[in-house]
Amino acid sequence: MLKLPNIEDIEDSFRLFLTSTPIEFFPVSVLQNGIKLTTEPPRGIKANLTRTFADISDDWLNDCKKEAIYRKMVFGVAFFHAIV
Repeated sequence: MLKLPNIEDIEDSFRLFLTSTPIEFFPVSVLQNGIKLTTEPPRGIKANLTRTFADISDDWLNDCKKEAIYRKMVFGVAFFHAIV
């Protein structure tokens, strides 16, 4: 059994980001006592790709020596992510 440290021993700046699917052996109290945050994915492939590429700068895309291949690869991964 896992033993947690005393509350006095934990740093004030400590944050735990946890993602979980309901399973039998995960303690429900952890989820009940935490702050919940939900991010809804954009509806549709176009909206999903728009959101993904909003965070990507041209400088980041131009940073590779094989720019054309890199851009295609980034688009392929973003498209796959939008579908899945």
